[in-house]
Amino acid sequence: MTLTKSTTEILNATIEAVKGVIPCELQVERPTLTVSPFVLKSLGVLIGLTGDFRGRIIIDGNEQVFGKLGESMFGMFLEGAMLESFSGELGNMIAGNLSTFVSQNGIEIDITPPTVLAGETKLSGFEKALSLPISLLNIGQLTIVLILET
Repeated sequence: MTLTKSTTEILNATIEAVKGVIPCELQVERPTLTVSPFVLKSLGVLIGLTGDFRGRIIIDGNEQVFGKLGESMFGMFLEGAMLESFSGELGNMIAGNLSTFVSQNGIEIDITPPTVLAGETKLSGFEKALSLPISLLNIGQLTIVLILET
């Protein structure tokens, strides 16, 4: 798969944003191509990207991973409505930092408010996406999905 320069910059900025927001040791795996439909496990966040680069970013995980991540960031395990709120804010922080990083390279993007997706959710209606698995030490795995609009 050939990546355009802007896609590569968005992907690299996503990795830097995750490293800057999540305060634990993490291992970023190699991105893979994903085609429609994509099925979220049990909890995720969807944020739209507009401007010079159009698409969507999805942070996919499960309640346990988001709960442990909230605990590492705030000192308490989160569940229920607090967990969903935290998940949305985590997505907001990552997408906001992503926007800041790419603006330094002349790519202007805006983000939409986060949409929290609870329960198994199938997303379709896109041609291709990049799936970026991230292992968080002592927490679990998140997957960042970057949907590319052509």
